[in-house]
Amino acid sequence: MASMTAEPMLEARGIGKSFGALKVLHDVDLRVMPGEALGVVGPNGAGKTTLFGAMAGAFPISSGTIRLAGQNLSGSNAAERCRMGLARTHQVPRPFTGLTVFENIHVAAVAGAGLSITEATTRATGILERTGLTAYANRPAGALGLLDRKRLEVARALATGPRVVLLDEIGGGLTEAELDELIALIQGLQAEGLTIIWIEHILHALLRVVTRLACMAEGRILAEGDPRDVIAHADVQRAYLGSSPE
Repeated sequence: MASMTAEPMLEARGIGKSFGALKVLHDVDLRVMPGEALGVVGPNGAGKTTLFGAMAGAFPISSGTIRLAGQNLSGSNAAERCRMGLARTHQVPRPFTGLTVFENIHVAAVAGAGLSITEATTRATGILERTGLTAYANRPAGALGLLDRKRLEVARALATGPRVVLLDEIGGGLTEAELDELIALIQGLQAEGLTIIWIEHILHALLRVVTRLACMAEGRILAEGDPRDVIAHADVQRAYLGSSPE
């Protein structure tokens, strides 16, 4: 359980991001405590994935600061942030399709965490079991169905030994039964104490995991706090749910 008296595990303050003349993020503040699961929702184009990219180091921010366990991440690139304990998944799984499931996880442990071949083998074996992929260890990643590709996306993030995992639309495209399996995996990770920030359009799935919710629109945070309060917020109703309370 997250302690609100502890230092934030990941904190973004005053984040702005412009691509040329287009300003995508406007003075965004967001923080997640150790062991907490924070959900992020908002309409398409709200800036959610751009915020993830900014935190993960995919590109430099235009203004603001990002800290991981109190350490300023300014000047560090995505690979360096990964080594420091910040991992992410992508909306569309990006495995090395010609490698096996085991090899994909092994590469992530070596390249992402800097482990030796022997250490990476031990970690990859454990993560296969942890994510329900043991039976597919020797199968080419390109032959996996969508659910197992998403499991592999999570597994590769875990192979880097993260303190924080950014999950970007991990539930998209799944059936309800498949979504249940994925939620169970994410709930298990949270129960182990992993800190999670999860962007998701499937609100009912998100609410089964997160204890705090933030809603974005037009590059800003509209509301943040208890999920029930955020969903009921008038600005959130208008911007995200397409209605407003009477």
